[in-house]
Amino acid sequence: MKSFITMMAILIFGALSSNAQNTKWNLDRSHSSIKFSVSHMVVSEADGKFGDFSVNVASDKDDFSDANIDVTIKATTINTDDAKRDEHLRSADFFDVANHPNITFKSKSMKKTGKGTYKLSGDFTMRGVTKPVTLDVKFGGTQKSPWGQTVAGFKITGKINRKDYGVSWSKLLDQGGAVVGDVVDLVANIEITK
Repeated sequence: MKSFITMMAILIFGALSSNAQNTKWNLDRSHSSIKFSVSHMVVSEADGKFGDFSVNVASDKDDFSDANIDVTIKATTINTDDAKRDEHLRSADFFDVANHPNITFKSKSMKKTGKGTYKLSGDFTMRGVTKPVTLDVKFGGTQKSPWGQTVAGFKITGKINRKDYGVSWSKLLDQGGAVVGDVVDLVANIEITK
């Protein structure tokens, strides 16, 4: 009986190990960006980007349908091309970077929806609040670089409601609406090398 249990444990462990992704992909920072935009005073949009982030991808399949993706964004590196506004965004009114320096995303699934399109689901954490999100992914394919590396590219888009994460500062306008909108559009262009 003991040998049977041992054999079953080995089989189960082996099956679990075989499902783990062994192929790691490295972020090409010079060809990647994470940007956002949000409504400003109802009539226009303000946008910005993050200067420092890491993306870890593990996937053994050519179509990345088995991908595990972890993203860490340093909230301190927010850049909207306005130093005074960036300082306000780092404050407790918005990102509260003193207490929550990182924004993270940890994937749970990457489901194919069509040719080169996916739904990427996972946990998004900002200001210490974690909520599930689903993002749209466009896979640009793979290519061999002039230096012999295998390169893959993705465009990832989605929306989050900033108030769900405690980023609630705004002021109401006399004619209706708010200075800062609730819904934030996210756009990430990610290039990785095998």
